[in-house]
Amino acid sequence: METDLKILADAILEGNDKEVELRVRGALDAGVAPERILAEGMIEAMREVGSLFEAGEYYVPEMMAAARAMQAGLGILRPVLVASGVKRLGKVLIGTVKGDLHDIGKNLVVMMLEGAGYEVVDLGTDVTPQRLAAAVREHMPQIVGMSALLTTTMQNMRDSIEALEDMGVRESVKVIVGGAPVTSEFAGQIGADGYAPDASRAVSLVRSLI
Repeated sequence: METDLKILADAILEGNDKEVELRVRGALDAGVAPERILAEGMIEAMREVGSLFEAGEYYVPEMMAAARAMQAGLGILRPVLVASGVKRLGKVLIGTVKGDLHDIGKNLVVMMLEGAGYEVVDLGTDVTPQRLAAAVREHMPQIVGMSALLTTTMQNMRDSIEALEDMGVRESVKVIVGGAPVTSEFAGQIGADGYAPDASRAVSLVRSLI
């Protein structure tokens, strides 16, 4: 069965959605535990994707193709994982800040995090500070991730952190930020706990903070 899970991992690396779905169904039919399929087939593959990206062997299109293929398999596996009570590694709440409608980078982070075994609550785009803070109170995540692609919307990251403080939930979460104009210096200035320049390193950052 290790061979089948290796084929599943390879299919994710190749971005082959249909093969991934076929292999996940095949593994489930063969009685492989869903947590093994997730850990040895999917999480292992997405770790490799991250390594290849950081080594400059994969670029954003390859990473997105792999993440989409992983999502295709996760669509089949997720209900089985939930039904069997498999615990996820942690919960991440994520959104693009108020005034910003860009979501490609954020969506890629969501897919990479799910592939790495985390539960993700995606608030979408144009998320106001108040909505973010209310969602933290509702979902109780360990990590809050904010994305901005416009320099004009970056300030809303600071406002969102202040909203978390006002609602009394700032101390219960780690806040990470990212997006094209965002820097580690800016993250420090607004009181964020971490910054990631891309989706692969966002996963590593979440892993280090939980």
